[in-house]
Amino acid sequence: MTKIDAEPQFWLMKSEPDVYGWDDLVEQKEGTWDGVRNHLAARNLRTMKQGDLAFFYHSNIGLEIVGIMKISKAGMTDPTDPDGKWAAVKVKPVKKLKRAITLKEIKATPELADMELLRQSRLSVSGVRPSEWDFILEMAKRKLPGTK
Repeated sequence: MTKIDAEPQFWLMKSEPDVYGWDDLVEQKEGTWDGVRNHLAARNLRTMKQGDLAFFYHSNIGLEIVGIMKISKAGMTDPTDPDGKWAAVKVKPVKKLKRAITLKEIKATPELADMELLRQSRLSVSGVRPSEWDFILEMAKRKLPGTK
């Protein structure tokens, strides 16, 4: 195994908070990320390895990154798929961001202009480059301009 193979990959995973939100994951302590029925998003799920990290993104309501989760089990078949052709992973919460990072902020940030989240906005599971991951974590530490 090379050093590159051992390094975690980064992801962004979307869920509607009124269906399954960050607080639901925290309460469960481990959740199954299933129900993905897009081929590219499913390929991303199949690519994930145990230990990879993902942003938890609230879609439809909020439109914001709210927390970080870790892939606790990879390579699963989606238990909600009777045909067994779709992928799933298990995830555990790592931490809630100090402040949520909104889609509006991401769109307004030149350093994040090439994020898969923006280029393929309908994709529910997307990759995040290490530089984007680090930049978003730094953003979450800073207060929004004009707030106390």
